[in-house]
Amino acid sequence: MNKQIVLERIKKMGLIAVIRGPSQELTIKMVEALVAGGVTNIEITYSTPGAIEVVRSLNNKFDEKILLGMGTLTKEHQAQEAKQAGASFIVSPICEKSLVQGMVASGLVVMAGALTPTEIVQAYQCGSDIVKVFPGSLVGPGYIKALKGPFPEIPVMPTGGVSIDNISDWFATGVVAVGVGSELCPSSLVKENKWDEIKDRAKSFVKAVEDSRK
Repeated sequence: MNKQIVLERIKKMGLIAVIRGPSQELTIKMVEALVAGGVTNIEITYSTPGAIEVVRSLNNKFDEKILLGMGTLTKEHQAQEAKQAGASFIVSPICEKSLVQGMVASGLVVMAGALTPTEIVQAYQCGSDIVKVFPGSLVGPGYIKALKGPFPEIPVMPTGGVSIDNISDWFATGVVAVGVGSELCPSSLVKENKWDEIKDRAKSFVKAVEDSRK
């Protein structure tokens, strides 16, 4: 998929589900429930068992109906590995120069992780298309608002600390998207196979993002 189209789809939905599943089978069921609820931007973390196989399976099942990425990249070779599996975007929780350069070389949409102003600028200068501010729970929306003063041109996406209750506060600061994990797909619901409840949570998050942008 064209890189610009991927970026546009990320920004249009404004929400990426960050999935760290307990097994290959349950991870696929998690994604199916989220997609049924309208969340179609999906990040499968490398810390998920059999992550590459999960991405391949999801890619075969949904094709371009969903936007599929891989996260928690910590090694350079993972960028090409993710691309070959069918990922359209790749995400790292860190900004290590050679890692980000390897991610950029893949030609995929890149989101490198950063927290301090220096790290955020470095991630952007290294070629990160969107800077993942992580963990967002440590700083809150006010931090993003403060960053937008000196760095209005840097697209940012907070991950961690995003909930139904504060999602509008994040978007009010000018973020391009938010990453949501356990708030969207709690492990307790997964363990109990409560897929309809996960679907309903997905619907609620999609509506919350839409309402935040009105």
